[in-house]
Amino acid sequence: MGSTGTVLRELRGAQKSAKGVSLYSRYVNRPAGRVLAAGAYRAGLTPNQVTLVSALFTYAALAAVALVEPSWTLALLVYAALAIGFAFDSADGQLARLTGRGGPDGEWLDHVVDCGKLVLVHTAVLISFYRFGELPSEAWLLLPLGFQLAAVVTFCAGLLREHLGKAAAADAPAGSTTAPVSRVRAVGLLPADYGVFCLVFLLLGAPVAFRAGYAVLAVVHTLFLAAFLTKWFRELRALRPG
Repeated sequence: MGSTGTVLRELRGAQKSAKGVSLYSRYVNRPAGRVLAAGAYRAGLTPNQVTLVSALFTYAALAAVALVEPSWTLALLVYAALAIGFAFDSADGQLARLTGRGGPDGEWLDHVVDCGKLVLVHTAVLISFYRFGELPSEAWLLLPLGFQLAAVVTFCAGLLREHLGKAAAADAPAGSTTAPVSRVRAVGLLPADYGVFCLVFLLLGAPVAFRAGYAVLAVVHTLFLAAFLTKWFRELRALRPG
């Protein structure tokens, strides 16, 4: 087992493409995940165990949102746990590529945890609104449901786009090239990044500000969903044979 510095260097060479990745994931979450992956490697953890650590941090934070009255202390603790859980979510894949111990079971587990996260985060907000929100109108309870719908459809549609496109990519000519990584696109994707979304929980100590920030993000994610669905449908339609 090499030194931590050696492991980090090997992890830098085992990164996924930066194409379609926001600046937050590229320059914050992936580097943080790289450090956690190196630590996990030194500790002898498997990629699946790292995935479960990610789930532990994330789900504990979401349980706190649902069960504990909002405060600035809660805001800091929830954000820290969500950010750490997201970094571990990056670390499991990096560790799998480093050790060659990844497989269908690990990919399946990772997607199950991610799907559960997207459902629970908005369910937790809904429960918090109902228990502690002192809402100006009960219509606010519909907001987390709509946000949840947009998040889950985006996740499932993107996953299907990735898997349905793999066969076409495998059949592509050997000399075909992919578009270069766009920094403008990386900036544009920031509002849709889960790590950026987690920042809204820093406002938990100010319920009115939290509701406003959450509502703005809900609108932004819904607009991104419409754009993504249009883009992915056109891409898949272009893959039709003949």
